[in-house]
Amino acid sequence: VQLQASGGGLVQPGGSLRLSCAFSGRTFSEYVMGWFRQAPGEKRLFVSSISASGGSTYYAEFAKGRFTISRDNAKNTVYLEMNSLKAEDTAVYYCAATGLIGPRIRDEEYNTWGQGTLVTVSS
Repeated sequence: VQLQASGGGLVQPGGSLRLSCAFSGRTFSEYVMGWFRQAPGEKRLFVSSISASGGSTYYAEFAKGRFTISRDNAKNTVYLEMNSLKAEDTAVYYCAATGLIGPRIRDEEYNTWGQGTLVTVSS
């Protein structure tokens, strides 16, 4: 499995970004997908995950109401729509895949990672 994340960039506080993660190498619809983030000097944190079918989603508390995860199984892509961005959302965002089922929120449950995309929220 290979993952390619994109969509990061510089955005002003209150702005929006949509991250994408392209999946290849296996059957995308069989994998739970997750987004994590890591700010400088901090550990990697769970942001959101989505079930293989897309029917179930899970969010960290800081993401609820602002971020939306979705997937297009026909395009082998998972998305993270981020709204009302704050300076504290600045981080490298990683997408990850796991063959395990359920609300996978721990990074050790994922066995494949993308390269990360940097999101900077600043005026």
